[in-house]
Amino acid sequence: MSTTRRGLAVRLGGWSTRHRKSAIIGWLLFVVVVAVVGGMSGSRQMTNSENGAGDSARAQKILEDAGLTTPAGEMVMLRSADPDGWRAAAGDLAGRLEKTGETARVQPPLRSASGREGLVTFQMKGDPDTAGERVKPVLDAVAATGSAHQGITVHEFGDATAQHELDGMLKDDFKKAEFTAVPLALGILLVVFGALVAALLPVLLGVTACIGTFGLLALVSHKLPLYDSTNSVMFLVGLAVGVDYCLFYLRRERDERAAGRDPQTALRIAAETSGRAVLVSGITVMLAMSGMFLSGLMLFQGFAVATLLVVLMAMLGSVTVLPATLSWLGDRVDKGRVPLLNRRRKQGVQASGGISGTLMKPVLARPKLFAAISAALLLVLCAPALGMKTEQLGMEKQFGSDAPLTVAYKEITGAFPGGPAPARVVLRADDISSPRFGAAVTDFKKQLADSGRFGKAVEVDLHPRQGVARIEVPLAGNGENAESRRALKTLREDLVPDVLGPVSDKAYVGGELASNIDFTDQLKSDIAPVFLFIAAVTFLLMLVCFRSLPIAIVSILLNLLSVGAAYGTMTAVFQHGWGAELMGMEPAGAIESWMPLFVLVILFGLSMDYHVFVVSRIREAHERGLTTRDAIREGIRTTAGSVTGAATIMVAVFAVLALLRMQDMQQMGVGLAVAVLVDATLVRMLLLPSLMALLGERTWYLPRALRWLPNVSHGDTPAAEESRPLVGAER
Repeated sequence: MSTTRRGLAVRLGGWSTRHRKSAIIGWLLFVVVVAVVGGMSGSRQMTNSENGAGDSARAQKILEDAGLTTPAGEMVMLRSADPDGWRAAAGDLAGRLEKTGETARVQPPLRSASGREGLVTFQMKGDPDTAGERVKPVLDAVAATGSAHQGITVHEFGDATAQHELDGMLKDDFKKAEFTAVPLALGILLVVFGALVAALLPVLLGVTACIGTFGLLALVSHKLPLYDSTNSVMFLVGLAVGVDYCLFYLRRERDERAAGRDPQTALRIAAETSGRAVLVSGITVMLAMSGMFLSGLMLFQGFAVATLLVVLMAMLGSVTVLPATLSWLGDRVDKGRVPLLNRRRKQGVQASGGISGTLMKPVLARPKLFAAISAALLLVLCAPALGMKTEQLGMEKQFGSDAPLTVAYKEITGAFPGGPAPARVVLRADDISSPRFGAAVTDFKKQLADSGRFGKAVEVDLHPRQGVARIEVPLAGNGENAESRRALKTLREDLVPDVLGPVSDKAYVGGELASNIDFTDQLKSDIAPVFLFIAAVTFLLMLVCFRSLPIAIVSILLNLLSVGAAYGTMTAVFQHGWGAELMGMEPAGAIESWMPLFVLVILFGLSMDYHVFVVSRIREAHERGLTTRDAIREGIRTTAGSVTGAATIMVAVFAVLALLRMQDMQQMGVGLAVAVLVDATLVRMLLLPSLMALLGERTWYLPRALRWLPNVSHGDTPAAEESRPLVGAER
């Protein structure tokens, strides 16, 4: 019996069609149960130390282990036309803040150098992680103060206000993205299939796969805490992948039915071909995603788990529940036809890919020319990435320069440098109450003042019972520019080790700027091993799957071009500002530091969808006896419709991210959407067939030393076996 007939996809499809009720009801029950159990267990979000890296994360860990939380700090700047004209408003503000019951340690106002600004600082009571949910009365008190005093301009910024703004923005944006993605996918599928039932199937399976993954992630989060936006990113990726897998499978089954085969034979062929491609693609995607575990950052480990689970769910649903549902529906899958959209001919396969079939004639006739043109276009798209600059984007760049929070931040840092983003020195010592320790702190404060690189409002908090000291040190500059970085370097390399190191067991410098630098440095060291792992895994899987050394090498090169196109586009738009205004976006001058690694992993995984599907169809035609050129022509033509539909869905889903307000989400959306579009057009429809045509029969070359690899068939069974139904595939 051939490898294909005994393949896993056929066995799963065979069992599912023989036990339709068990497959469908079992899937729905599983999704409901894990969603309910996961919802009841709740999910655990990662702490600040778990989300960080380097010394800043170690500093935060000391505070967390000691049970010490850093209160959410807030500051309000009052500006008047005349020096000290703000003092009456400052006194009124202090009273209003006390009445809210949410504030503590309201400090006397600091006076700016010009005297026209006063800065009132205070802390929010309670858990700093929930301060954003309780800050509304404080915001109202600040607004009321501004209204009550003519000629006074008020700006507020702090941990609670930023959290309040960010939470509201993320919640609204991701809700909009999630509710927009589903109708978009459904509309595209309606165009692809021209029938409501056929269009609904992939969407329903994709959505249920995501719902089940939500529950699984909640359970997993108790062992591996998650970042707060992990679920939303997982939903969009999972929906795109789930719909694509189902589309490939369903489109092949519909094509075989349109070609005159009976329902069970059509299902069997779909399982043997598209089902197998879905399994190979899914496994490749999961292995590529697992590369994120090599990162030293828990953020990426959480993303890895989320994408692994949702791809696994989507893959299993596509090769089990989908064939069971198709077997149950039969020709009813074409119910709800839309006359203007349903133009599929009964010849199905023969009518598929008309444009691509026409395109293949010149491509295969002059492969050198088209390989050169497509490669040149891709290299042009990649070129801007050579100057890519990465950083953790600050408030102004994330929200946009006109956002109220950004304006407040700039105004406060302009009048009171270093105020909103001080460095945080965390010390652990046996006796922080000793005179020796106190003398060291006094000397430390003196040297801070003498250096001229730090602000005056140094705050020292001692916790003798825990043996922990926390010192807040305002940095010169705006908290993130070169001046602030020089101050932080002085603090880390000179002052803390020399002055506080001798009286401490552990001494670390944290804070916002330190966290950003540590995080970015960790990412730079992570990307090389992650890339090498993903490239090696992809190479080996392609080698085993297609028994072809050239195909394995070409797979890596094409993926790199797709990733490079994403990098180049993001750099051009968001760093250099090319076309940003036309798209209603504001360039940040840099790429979010975690974006290159995330995009690399996601694209290396997702591009395998089209690659495996297209090359499998070419190999299938070649195994039937066609020459490589004829196999390319047939493979591209017969997959063009599915690839176009799948790519359109992915581009639409990722483009939704580009419509969000956060800069990093816009970068992700534009990068992924452009890369998928390029991958499905220039790469798979021009460069891939050109390269394979140039290689000719050498496309399938396998060195003698590797001929022990399993010979896995890509085609359907011989004609004499075609009548054997899927339900009889495994007895």
